[in-house]
Amino acid sequence: MLRVRFAPSPTGYLHIGSARTFVFNWLYARHNGGTMILRIDDTDVERNTQSSLDSIFEGLKWLDLEWDEFYRQSDRGDLHRAMALRIFEKGLAYRDFTLAAADSEDKSHTGGPWLFNPGMRELSKEDSDRRAAAGEAFVLRFRVPRETRSEVLFHDLVYGDQCKATADIEDFALLRSSGVPTYHMASCADDADLGISHIIRGQDHLTNTFKHVLIFEGLGVAAPNFAHLPLLIAPDGSKLSKRRHGPVVSVTTYRDEGFLPQAFVNFVVLLGWSPKDNREVMSRQELVDAFTLEGVNHSNATVNFTDEVPFDPKAVWLNAEHIRTMDDAELARQLRAFVPETVDDAKLDQIAPLVHERVKLLKDVNGVVDFLFVRDLPPYDSNELIPPKGDQIMALNVLKLARTTLPSVEWNHDALDAALRAAASELKIKTGQMFQPIRVAVCGRKVAPPLFETLVVLGRDTALDRIDKAIAMLAVPTSKV
Repeated sequence: MLRVRFAPSPTGYLHIGSARTFVFNWLYARHNGGTMILRIDDTDVERNTQSSLDSIFEGLKWLDLEWDEFYRQSDRGDLHRAMALRIFEKGLAYRDFTLAAADSEDKSHTGGPWLFNPGMRELSKEDSDRRAAAGEAFVLRFRVPRETRSEVLFHDLVYGDQCKATADIEDFALLRSSGVPTYHMASCADDADLGISHIIRGQDHLTNTFKHVLIFEGLGVAAPNFAHLPLLIAPDGSKLSKRRHGPVVSVTTYRDEGFLPQAFVNFVVLLGWSPKDNREVMSRQELVDAFTLEGVNHSNATVNFTDEVPFDPKAVWLNAEHIRTMDDAELARQLRAFVPETVDDAKLDQIAPLVHERVKLLKDVNGVVDFLFVRDLPPYDSNELIPPKGDQIMALNVLKLARTTLPSVEWNHDALDAALRAAASELKIKTGQMFQPIRVAVCGRKVAPPLFETLVVLGRDTALDRIDKAIAMLAVPTSKV
């Protein structure tokens, strides 16, 4: 059975690249009817943090892509050590008592690549057992078979056949001097024990895979299939990092700025993968149906952003497109986290249709209809009340007639439309000249959602109160409130 895993380390927030790895694994599992496993690789105790773990779970919860099985690597240390000893007992690993190596996994010397310490690799079993029994600290190292084979081979489902000479692979550590397994050992032990059939991960892990193939061989189990994904890079070609590029590379930043989870998933999938028909806006099910590893690109994918525009324009565009496909009830539910708590659900249901075509990010709701969230409008220039090709007297006449007309009008779109159009005819002005002063009076600006829908949501009392204040502003020619 097809089994894939996402194995983050809780040493930092959930990175956009890590989220993409999770999404690719999830899509591959769902497309093929397989099992999705979440495994927290938390054996690096000194670097693990609770805040990092929280960030991983927060980000994955927001993505709303469920997993089928869950494991913590720290609960499985006995298994890792047992498997390392199994390799040792086969003569495929040895104890390295070199003091300088006591806590290192891999080493390098300034004079060139370090492969092994001959004195340790060639130490007799008797001397090794004696020194270990005496309590001398050692690192358990894999004995890379340079004498019996010249290369390590594996086939990558994205990059094709891969080969590395054994002469270029150092005797890497399996267990530290503390007995704690290294990343290589713990990861492979878990993959073997959990029956992982496909390892889908970032291309930066490709060089580790040669060591992992040797570990799987040492355990006597078939290696999983490997598929390495192109890296995500910044516009300047550097690898995305929080230190250099800030919170924009964190998944929770996208959540907090008002991206929809389905739009974010759509965006990250298109970073390094494309469907055969080159579609861009895709639902979750469409992604599941279309996803294959054959569609993964070889070249790195650029996330385009600048200091002024922190999000990739394509991500923002996709988010807007996904918002358009939502019904008003679902949009209202998604907007809840971005409007003041004082806005009740009934009013939010009315707001959703007003902003449906006007927001790209959920957070934009505050810029589009902020006038609905306050009792009193912030100051605005009274000249904004003057309509096109009109003057202050025209604006004042419009507002006064609106003030006498609106109290008796049924408060719905059609009735308001009919009443204000009739008022425009009475004043012998264009409807645009009638509507602009009212719009500015109730919204505080010229650009706002459609007037009649806005009036309905705002409510009669508030609308009339704001019109009264606008009339008072125009009564003082030089006023600027």
